[in-house]
Order: sequence, then C-alpha cells, then structure tokens
Amino acid sequence: MKKIISVLILIILCSLVSFRAEARGKYVADSMESQILGEVRHFAVYLPESYDNDNGKEYPVLYLLHGGGGSWVDWGRVGNMVRIADQLMAAGESRQMIIVMPDAGTTLMTYFNGGTWNFEDHFFKEFMPVVENRYRIRAEKGSRAIAGLSMGGQGSVIYGCHRPDLFSVVYAMSAYLYRMELAMFREDNPVNREIQQSVEDHNAVKYIEGLSPDEISPLRSVTWVIDCGD
Repeated sequence: MKKIISVLILIILCSLVSFRAEARGKYVADSMESQILGEVRHFAVYLPESYDNDNGKEYPVLYLLHGGGGSWVDWGRVGNMVRIADQLMAAGESRQMIIVMPDAGTTLMTYFNGGTWNFEDHFFKEFMPVVENRYRIRAEKGSRAIAGLSMGGQGSVIYGCHRPDLFSVVYAMSAYLYRMELAMFREDNPVNREIQQSVEDHNAVKYIEGLSPDEISPLRSVTWVIDCGD
C-alpha cells in the first residue's frame, strides 16, 4: 500500500501537469440505484491497463473522495488523475490498481449520516458491496485504501475510524478535521445549517479525543497520512 500513497502524493503535486503519454487505463462513468438515499448515484472508476487482459486477476482498490462543492467527475476532469495513474503504473512506480470516485455532491453535501441524508450508510452498505462485486476488486483490508481532499479528507478519516477493519491506508489531503467558521454556513439558511451540523457531529479531532485506549487500538492497524499544502 506504500505505492498507493505515492500515487496520491503525485496526483496532488502534478494535478496541473499535462503528460504526453497516451492514456492506457480506462475511465468508466457508472451509476447505481440507492435505496438508502432514494435516488440514482453516479460514480467514476479507473481501471488499469491490464484489467481487460487478465479476466481472472483481482486488484487493490483506492476509494478517492472529492471535496466540498465538487462531484464524482472532479478527479478525472480537474485532478488529471487518469494520466497521472497511467504514467506511474507504466513506469512501475505504482502497483496496478482500481481507483473508485464516489459522489457526495447534492443539495446536502456530506459523507456522513444526518437527517434525511445517510451517505455513510449508503457508502458501506450499498456502494462498496456493489462496486466490489461489479469490478474485480480484491475485497480485503490489506488491499483497500481510502483518501480524500478537504471535505473528502474528513470523510476518509472518519470512515477509517469507524471501519478500521476495512482499510489499510487512510490519506487525508487538506482535510477539514476541526471546527472552522465559514461565512457560507449562515444561520438563516436551513440547508447550510444542516450541512454544518453534520460536519460538526463528525468532527474527527473530537471523535478521536473521545476514544478509550481499547477503541484506539484497532486504529493502529491503519497507516494514517495527513497532508496539507503550504
């Protein structure tokens, strides 16, 4: 999983660089019906070059969460993820892997449960099982990583805390981990107020500070990386 971390670092450092190498992997736009959320949810999947050449091979997976105000297309369109992943895998600097990009973009945009929006339940009970059944993913802790930017960084940390049995690596990039007053969350806007309440209810720092030693112990099985640009 160390090479997955390398992929993430280079995606961030090189997101504005245009590589000349032709795309080798495949970018797939997909969707599923969510009973929990009561709507169709879209997502993107990156399949490595070798995926179509070996029908029996299973791959490690990276779940890559977008930031607030974004959507499932951001990593492909803005982050230049496909070209970066192609180059790293072609150069042997990264393992061949599947990268999955879910969508938390909606009127109520959070990765957590709260009120009428139970995205965390959707992610673990519907999304992961569907994706790992639909694609040849090695469905085991040692082959799963989760990462995200900003709001997605907060989501990746909380998901790793809630389910350390599922992920071997958590990578948070410029993550929203503690309370910060934002002008957009005005008290007179009920939607913004609900979003802010959901964010505060899942404050990663407060959550970890409140854990007992026995509850902390499973978290030590995860490699945690917290990264913030200067």
